[in-house]
Amino acid sequence: MGDSNLEDILKDFYVPDYIVGHGSEKVRDLSHVPACPVIVFVNSKSGGQRGGDLIVTYRTLLNKKQVFDLVETAPEEVIQQLYENLENLKGDGDPLASEIQKRLKLIVAGGDGTANWLLGVVSDLKLSPPPPVATMPLGTGNNLPFSFGWGKKNPGIDRQSVMSFLNQVKTAKEMKIDGWHLVMRMRALKEGSYDPIAPSGQTKSLNAFRQVFKPDTLHMDGFHTFRGRFWNYFSMGMDAQVSYAFHSERKLHPEKFKNQLVNQSNYLKLGCTQGWFCTSCFHPSSRNIAQLANVRIMRRQGQWEDLYVPRSIRSIVCLNLSSFSGGLDPWGMPDPKKSRERDLTPPYVDDGLIEIVGFRDAWHGLILLLPKGHGTHLAQTNAVRFEFRKGAADHTYMRIDGEPWKQPLPVDDGSVTVEISHAGQVKMLATPFCRSKNMHESSSPVS
Repeated sequence: MGDSNLEDILKDFYVPDYIVGHGSEKVRDLSHVPACPVIVFVNSKSGGQRGGDLIVTYRTLLNKKQVFDLVETAPEEVIQQLYENLENLKGDGDPLASEIQKRLKLIVAGGDGTANWLLGVVSDLKLSPPPPVATMPLGTGNNLPFSFGWGKKNPGIDRQSVMSFLNQVKTAKEMKIDGWHLVMRMRALKEGSYDPIAPSGQTKSLNAFRQVFKPDTLHMDGFHTFRGRFWNYFSMGMDAQVSYAFHSERKLHPEKFKNQLVNQSNYLKLGCTQGWFCTSCFHPSSRNIAQLANVRIMRRQGQWEDLYVPRSIRSIVCLNLSSFSGGLDPWGMPDPKKSRERDLTPPYVDDGLIEIVGFRDAWHGLILLLPKGHGTHLAQTNAVRFEFRKGAADHTYMRIDGEPWKQPLPVDDGSVTVEISHAGQVKMLATPFCRSKNMHESSSPVS
């Protein structure tokens, strides 16, 4: 492809400096309106440390000012400033600003935790119109990109690979997906800290789950309140513990995690050492879900009711998309007769329902590799509540969209609750290979 042809193609993705907030040269005619203007966010530490090279490629092809390293710049600052600029420019009569705002798309390259972060920002800012988001797989599991047809493997970082991805973004369809709030409350005790602990050992470095303070409407006097949001899944128990061990090890020895295949191998080894394949002192039965918490679900009539969870279940997953642990589908395809008996509907990404699945151990999880394999179907609901039993354990492990943490629990207090509820929707970009289904589509996903 000649340089002149490439330059013409790239114009469709280009955002000028002054639109992003740099420079003052404005456009007063519409000789060329970009068909697919993009703002690109890359986590330079993702992809076995290859994210930095991907940033270089994007900045070579596009305007450097429309490509951001999430290690250096928070996405909320960029997006908020961009939309303020667009509104001001439209008020000044700039013709290009209005067209870019209508056509704008966001690209996020990183792991599932990085994608969760950006989607949360887009949702919180309540943008008009909200830009759809394309997820470039650059993590270990890559469940979000896989769900929408962008693949599981880390992409090439050369110019040709990035150009191919940009062209897919240009032709991708938009799909709405549900978001889910996670709110944890516990009494504010005089002694001890019960802040979530990130794999780094720090209590203030989680993007997915943070404490809220006044004037946040969730704040309650006399309680510590933490909030998070997920688009794919929330899990608690053994799987989150293994994920926590993996992220902790990667923080300590980043040189051992240079590519996706090695990362997945390390993940499997940690699953063995943490007891995911057999009971061990790392995960005593007292931390199995039924012994740890009473689980309640909201029925469609608006009534809470207890959910039966078998005592052998060591992990519970609240699932919004059909991709977990590197593309496996824990919900699978329930038996039609049993589905009717239990009032279960096909899982859609925009139906306001989440599917709740349990696992005994990793051997149970291997069933997902079979054509009709699935976990233990526990429920399908629009709200879930975990009421932790007093003295059951001094901690557990939780995970939101690939971001795990260790959650300390007060052993002498029975007030700890975690509640999950619907939190609006965002727009994703999906390729023809999209596995997810929405309520307005009757076609089956591509296998």
